[in-house]
Amino acid sequence: MDYVLPLRWEDDSGLEELTAYLRALSRRLRVVVVDGSPGPLFERHAAAWRGLVTHVRPDTDLLRANGKVGGVLTGMRLARAEHVIIADDDVRYDEWALARMDRLLDEAELVRPQNYFARLPWHARWDTARTLLNRGLGADYPGTFGVRRSFFARMGGYDGDVLFENLELIRTVRAHGGRELRPLDLYVRRLPPDAARFWSQRVRQAYDDLAQPGRMALFLSVLPGLAFCLLRHRYVLPVAGAVLAVGVAEAGRRRAGGRRVFPGTSALFAPVWIVERATCAWLAVGAAVCGGVPYAGRRLRRAAHSVRWLRQAGASRSLGARKPATLCEPSQNGLTDENPHRHSATVARPAGIGTPS
Repeated sequence: MDYVLPLRWEDDSGLEELTAYLRALSRRLRVVVVDGSPGPLFERHAAAWRGLVTHVRPDTDLLRANGKVGGVLTGMRLARAEHVIIADDDVRYDEWALARMDRLLDEAELVRPQNYFARLPWHARWDTARTLLNRGLGADYPGTFGVRRSFFARMGGYDGDVLFENLELIRTVRAHGGRELRPLDLYVRRLPPDAARFWSQRVRQAYDDLAQPGRMALFLSVLPGLAFCLLRHRYVLPVAGAVLAVGVAEAGRRRAGGRRVFPGTSALFAPVWIVERATCAWLAVGAAVCGGVPYAGRRLRRAAHSVRWLRQAGASRSLGARKPATLCEPSQNGLTDENPHRHSATVARPAGIGTPS
């Protein structure tokens, strides 16, 4: 099994901790870190990880508006194993989760585990309420997936010009007939962001709901409904709604043994999270009217494509990042003026994603 980690850092405050994690990972599987960090940080990472991982720049022919997708496509191009884990830089697998993921990938083309925060500052408890509500109503969207490399190559990757790249990957797999597993009891630890990063992501995460119109419509209705009830002094409905939200979150916490990783107090944040998301939903609509949500110095208009659109597009034409030839032929260049581009003391560079395991 291989492990692909797309990365772009502006500072190295977490370098020591991540290096320790990569060292432990490298004893069990091959790790590919696709690093879009600025030059000095990239070179520092290369020095710290030499001998542990395959450390590369994103291939220039795979760069997309959503930089993470370019990193994933580059990493999948370099992967050798049939089973591949794709994970954000704040995800921390243990040996049990790695072994379980490997087994589940024998049964499906995409495995969608469950993240939980390792530490719980106040904003992590707040965001855990979102996770619990998603679990109560279905499944959450994690920062990591397991995929089959051969299937990923056949579908040609996924579109990198959308904001909600995880949903885009899920829907692309579905559109190509792939099987998806959502094991609610496959818990994978995640490090919480700092409070500043948490606040910076509020509107951007609300913008993701534009890809799920029913969900967005529900959140857009919350503030007008709440205002109506307060102005008419009808307090029973808001209180009942808050109780219902806590109940759904608590149901999500209790599913599949979730009580061992999710503290009970997190469910109490569900009404607060709903009001926050309802407020940010209106800001997200405003951003859409203005041309999209700001992301990495540009604006992204589309949150994600529908499965129906992806099926129609796949039947009629190839779409940029999803062209199999694009994924199967590695770029020979990398980013200009950033040599050396590739650092690996453990493996030679493979011919591409189509190379046999």
